[in-house]
This record gives sequence, C-alpha cells and structure tokens, in this order.
Amino acid sequence: MRHPSLCVLLLTLLAACTDRMSPSDDRWGRSGELIAMSGGEGGARYACVSCHGARGEGNGFDAPRLAGLPAGYLQKQLEDYALGLRPHAVMRDVARFLDSHERVRVANHYAALPVPLGPAPAAQAPALYARTCQQCHGADGTGTPQGPPLAGQPAFYLAQQLQDWQVSKRRNDGNHEMLKVAQALSGTEVEELSRFLARLPPRPAPAVH
Repeated sequence: MRHPSLCVLLLTLLAACTDRMSPSDDRWGRSGELIAMSGGEGGARYACVSCHGARGEGNGFDAPRLAGLPAGYLQKQLEDYALGLRPHAVMRDVARFLDSHERVRVANHYAALPVPLGPAPAAQAPALYARTCQQCHGADGTGTPQGPPLAGQPAFYLAQQLQDWQVSKRRNDGNHEMLKVAQALSGTEVEELSRFLARLPPRPAPAVH
C-alpha cells in the first residue's frame, strides 16, 4: 500500500465515527437519578420528574409521591405497567422504554429519597379505615410488607385507584385482596378513606427485616 500512514488515519477516523454513531448511552452505567431526570430511551417527554417532581414528591393531584416508597413495590409497579397488568397509557410507555435493570435503578433511587416528615396525626384512624385497610397498610398509613404506604398521597389519586380496583381495571396485587376490599366500598366510603389518608403526614415505610 503506497500510503500506510494515510490508511491508519482513515481507519482511526472511521472507528471514531462508528463510536459516535453507536448508541451513546451506557445502560449499565446509568444511575436511577439520571434515568428519572432524562426519561431513558423515551427522552424528556417520559421523564419521571415531569409528573412526580424532582424529589419524588408527586403533583398533589393524580401523580403520587414516590419518595420513600419501598423499592420492591416501585419495581413491581413498573414491571406491571410494562406488561399491561396495571393499565395506564403514559406509564406503560414510560416503563417500556426502560429495561429491567433500569427499572430496578429507578425504584432504588426513589426509595432512597427522603420523605418530608410531619407531626403524628392527632386522631386515630376512623373505624372504616381500621376495618378495611389497616391490616395491610398500617395503623398510620405507613405501609407494611403486605401493602405500600398511603399516608400523604393525593386524595384524588387514592380515590382513582380505589375506583379502578372496583371495576377490575386494576387487579395487580397478586391475591385480589384489593379487589374484594374496594368492591365492598360505597362511593361515599371511597371519598372518606381518600380524604383521611391524604391528611396523614407522609412517613418512611417501615424497614423490612
């Protein structure tokens, strides 16, 4: 070959161009925070922060607080969204743009975020809550190994979830206990429970040993 140095230069440039044209993201190296801020493969349109806030605080209406929720619960919801077991058009796309490793990272990121603490509620849970929800979600709504925290979540969001359970739109709890509980509630009871839980101060979920 007449110009070996030129050939080497061309090969070097070609390799550089190939690297630039290949996918730029390192799916193994991304942190959960980066995925939450950027939306992963879906881009900014599907970034978690656009609905759930920069610190996972939610929007006070139809997007719940994620900060401090159990990582296992959050991961399961992302998997269920991706599989269509929990119907939600936007969240389905969000979850499907993430692979299983990224879902774990996002779940761990939000689980590790601090929960804004408030004073303990002055009143005990009403009899309705104690009868229907306390066993799985805790006396103060902070959750148990069987159910996620509900305290401090938006009343509209909580009522919407109960209504989805009532009509079997949501049925991804594994043993259908929520289906049974929700279908036994009247519309007035759904509103009462949602308002009560929204007034409770959010607290971190109890540690699972």
